[in-house]
Amino acid sequence: MLQTLRSRRVEKLPDQVRLAGRVLLLTVDPGLVRRQLEGEDLAWRPGIALRDDISTDEITPAYICYYYDETLGDFPYLGLKCGDEFPITRGAVKRGGFVAAVSGKRRGKGSSREQSPYAEMCAGIKLVVAENIERIYKENCQNLGVLTTTDFSLLAKVRRGEAIPLSAFTAGEGEITRGIIEYGGLFNFNVARLQGKVVLTPPTTRPRPMTLGEKILARHWVVDPARGKVGVPAVKPGDEGFVVTDIRFSHEYVTPMAAIFFEQLVGQDEKVHDPGSILMFRDHLTFLGEAMTPERVKDGLLDVALQLEKKQRAFAEKQGIKLYGELRLGHHGSEAICHSKILEGHAEPGMIIIGSDSHTPHAGAVGCIAFGVGTTAIFNSWITKDVRLTVPETVKVVVRGRKPDNVTAKDFMLEILRHPYVKSGQAIGKLVEYCGDAVESLSVDERATMTNMTAEVGGFTGYVAPDAKTVEYLMAYRAMSRGQAERLCAEGASDPDAEYCQVIEIDAGAIRPMIALPGDPGNGRVIEQSERVRVDIAYAGSCTAGKKADMDMYARVLEQAAARGERVAPWVRFYIQCGSQDVKRYCEERGYLELFRKVGATFLEPSCGACINAGPGVSKTRDEVTISAINRNFPGRSGPGQLYLANPYTVAASAIAGYITEWQEGMALA
Repeated sequence: MLQTLRSRRVEKLPDQVRLAGRVLLLTVDPGLVRRQLEGEDLAWRPGIALRDDISTDEITPAYICYYYDETLGDFPYLGLKCGDEFPITRGAVKRGGFVAAVSGKRRGKGSSREQSPYAEMCAGIKLVVAENIERIYKENCQNLGVLTTTDFSLLAKVRRGEAIPLSAFTAGEGEITRGIIEYGGLFNFNVARLQGKVVLTPPTTRPRPMTLGEKILARHWVVDPARGKVGVPAVKPGDEGFVVTDIRFSHEYVTPMAAIFFEQLVGQDEKVHDPGSILMFRDHLTFLGEAMTPERVKDGLLDVALQLEKKQRAFAEKQGIKLYGELRLGHHGSEAICHSKILEGHAEPGMIIIGSDSHTPHAGAVGCIAFGVGTTAIFNSWITKDVRLTVPETVKVVVRGRKPDNVTAKDFMLEILRHPYVKSGQAIGKLVEYCGDAVESLSVDERATMTNMTAEVGGFTGYVAPDAKTVEYLMAYRAMSRGQAERLCAEGASDPDAEYCQVIEIDAGAIRPMIALPGDPGNGRVIEQSERVRVDIAYAGSCTAGKKADMDMYARVLEQAAARGERVAPWVRFYIQCGSQDVKRYCEERGYLELFRKVGATFLEPSCGACINAGPGVSKTRDEVTISAINRNFPGRSGPGQLYLANPYTVAASAIAGYITEWQEGMALA
């Protein structure tokens, strides 16, 4: 395989780039968007209100990601909500001849789906301009060869068709990011690495106090790939390089596109590097047939989606890669959601794990560095086994004190997400270290809720230092001996005088059960201070809320309700979905499945399901209200309705009461 790539011709881009085409301003006003699509050119001025917080769910809604080729060019921004409208229709951007797309703060937040920038690229967009840009989305753009900038002054040059120095996009970037931009994408850059055209300078950082995250990165730093030399004494924020990975995983939304890239650019019969450390999952779309609207089925989208599973399965079989698949082909449910199984069965303290999903930090609950990457990075890691990164600064989140009994890790996160530092986007791209006695008191499952939702923080990844609870977890889930588990957890701590760019202090005792209002996980409110809201759907599941600890919480509420003769409110549809077959067996052993049935809840086999608008629990109309334990509630994330986030206790209590309800021990709900 390497010989094939060593003979491939790769060249840098010219020093000057000319972007000939129109500029699309993604504004809050839907009328202004439509006018541009109809041919009017709007000159940029600071007074124009641009859309902030444009998520990848809005750029390419989940159903768009069933496509994984150039067809995606018909679909960018179909989920973009401007006011109360969705002004962009299929093919409109491509027909408009746009070369640049402009928005406000936090462009590309949310899912790591590379279909988003790929759809933009295939529609003609070569430049993304925004006030700030989320890490994974920005890297995906760079990896594909799409230029990004926060310099709005370049828009005038684009409009006039003037040449722009390539340095305008590389200025301030590190050696590797600059090289990727100059070579027009990650694959060409990696080929140049293999050919010796690019020789990277290892970091010269002298030994210094480091955070746990920095220590793990330093131990995995690629120094000399030709000789297999890995590891440096120290790293500091800003150091740029490649780190060797311990685990690489992808799911059926991403594997097919990565497989096509591999087959087209490397070769149909070439083999991935170290298939034993690669995992694949069929976990996102196993319930899709129950959630897809008849109109989309008629349009052939279900057939398109089924091709994702077939392509992934064929590639995994050909490459000898472990695939966690469906329970039985053609039946609902999967062996496990990727994040659930990575934590339960594979992640170890000190590892570096990359996955094709923004919630890959889930595994950081055991003290490893796990982060999401896009399709191109996954595809390239099949060749090199490493991944590029710039060492981030670290934010320390200290949660102290004794939490109330009905407060959970989810409430910790909803509180953190509304903190001004996080809400303003200052945590974007940072390592997030969760600590404090309130965090230490949490189970590993609950810690995973926090590390998982580092994706909503916008962080690079999140982790909790391993401790005695981590040891017990590894013994229980991996059948490790105590000695083996303790050795893995040894030295898993930050240095006392390590540097942090920000320390956020949270008083667990002051937190009360919370909800996040529809639209964004950062819209946190204390339930007791919120108005009464009637619910139509209660959804208890996903990687974030389908763990054993979550099932214990649902059962705690429902056991008390059942003892009082209470059932799910007649107008509520209540779904409980576990994260893996291990969790289902746990529920069976404890009688939870019978309890759930008794109160009127519907139990579902593992799958991402409603969390990605692909299973029971999605809303059907804009008027429907859902209370959910999932991790994000961006517009359209789980159907067109109004989606509130809450902890597992609240979701179960609300299903019984029929209204968003703060649960308290022994309270009557019906």
